[in-house]
Amino acid sequence: MLRRIAAASLAAALLTGTASADTMREALVSTYSTNPTITAQREALRGTDATVAIARAQGRPQVSATAGVNQDLTRTGGGNGRNFSAGVDVSYPLFSGGSVRNNIRAAEARVESGRATLRAVEGDVFTEAVSAYMDVIRDRAVVELNQNQVEVLTTNLEATRDRFEIGDLTRTDVAQSEARLQLARSGLATAGAKLAESEENYRRVIGKRPGPLAPPPPLPPLPGTPEEAVRIALVNNPDLIAVTRAARAAGLDVNVVNATRLPTVSAIGSGRYTNYLGSADDQFAPGAPESTTATGAGVQARIPIYQGGLPAARIRQARAIEAQLTEQVIGTERLVVASTRAAFAAYEAARRVIQSNQTAVEANELALEGARAEQRVGTRTVLEVLNAEQELLNSQVALVSARRDAYVAGFQLLNAMGQAEADDLGLEGGPLYDPLGNYRRVSGNWNDWATDRRQGPTATRTVTAEEAAGTLPVVPPVAPPPPTTPPYDPASPPAGVTQPQQ
Repeated sequence: MLRRIAAASLAAALLTGTASADTMREALVSTYSTNPTITAQREALRGTDATVAIARAQGRPQVSATAGVNQDLTRTGGGNGRNFSAGVDVSYPLFSGGSVRNNIRAAEARVESGRATLRAVEGDVFTEAVSAYMDVIRDRAVVELNQNQVEVLTTNLEATRDRFEIGDLTRTDVAQSEARLQLARSGLATAGAKLAESEENYRRVIGKRPGPLAPPPPLPPLPGTPEEAVRIALVNNPDLIAVTRAARAAGLDVNVVNATRLPTVSAIGSGRYTNYLGSADDQFAPGAPESTTATGAGVQARIPIYQGGLPAARIRQARAIEAQLTEQVIGTERLVVASTRAAFAAYEAARRVIQSNQTAVEANELALEGARAEQRVGTRTVLEVLNAEQELLNSQVALVSARRDAYVAGFQLLNAMGQAEADDLGLEGGPLYDPLGNYRRVSGNWNDWATDRRQGPTATRTVTAEEAAGTLPVVPPVAPPPPTTPPYDPASPPAGVTQPQQ
């Protein structure tokens, strides 16, 4: 019930957005459709689906045919003979010690593990996409704050120089203003490089360059205690489900290997046709028939007596693999508990940091206003005003970063609880991938000649035509993105951040 409520809340939040800007929901739809990590995992699951058909084929009839033409080159005591022969052999396993049944059950358990792994990959990639989205918003805001700081310090330096010319300030004041301006320019360059890195990471994960980005939707209600979050995670976390199913499959593999020490029974049938091609009189007595047919049916048992110790070695190997996966279940469980509690703690800490930094921004705005007023009447120095401006910038950047950290930590908590997959997010940019569709299509296949047409990659490339110039790409590069508006609108500063005034 809690999972359905959280999923509905998150889906409703993602449906809200701004028409003129890319929304987080649109970014997640693009990620779901084109991210190569997700599409590759879908192909891996399709391969796992086929193992069920492979296991079932071991319990089905096997039919083979032979045909050949033979000519004797030398023969003592008669003429050289020739013949055409054809035959059909049919075999059907009646008893195989349980190996077929356990093979099928193990393959089905691995399919369940593969589906859970696909869920886990979706959640991890969506978490990475949310982080990339929020990184771009944060870094654009930080660049804008640093640009404003450079403008303010440039104006301050000009005013300081003017007052120095009339003897109101000293050369030291001018030097301090000049130094602080150069440090601000250095900070702006660093912030610009960080923004470029975040935008390229957005392009890598989501599959396109970021345009103007809308503010993220609110997160759904999260558990109130870490214990509640852990309880949800232990039931829904796909990594834990995947390794649990894999351990179950390994236990069934032990039964499969045990069956190699038991007898096997098969029903067999055969048919033969031979035509001597006019040479029957030469090979046999005169008047012998030119063709013969023969059919037969029976039951064949194979009883292993001694196999050189192979069954015992394979059983030990299978039991060791089962034990290994059982230990991995405990390890994964520990990891789920730790990651859930860590995400919960990070989210709660980031929320408190937001409150503290919001207060710090408001206090620093008042402090800067007072320092400027006192500096005009001579009770504050230029350096004290510069320090107040820097402290305001630092608190504004810290507030923007805390907002990003809180949102990403909240989504990481959803992912740890198994509530950050496509179904939970309500992505409606196209039909969701149905892992059961391919399973139903291939798991019961009887046709030896059924095959899937080879297709090109589903994931999209991010290489532009300019970047691909002079290369020979396997698939055509994507078209260059259309020009976008500036990455950050100065008229819309980050929520809770006020630009310092000159």
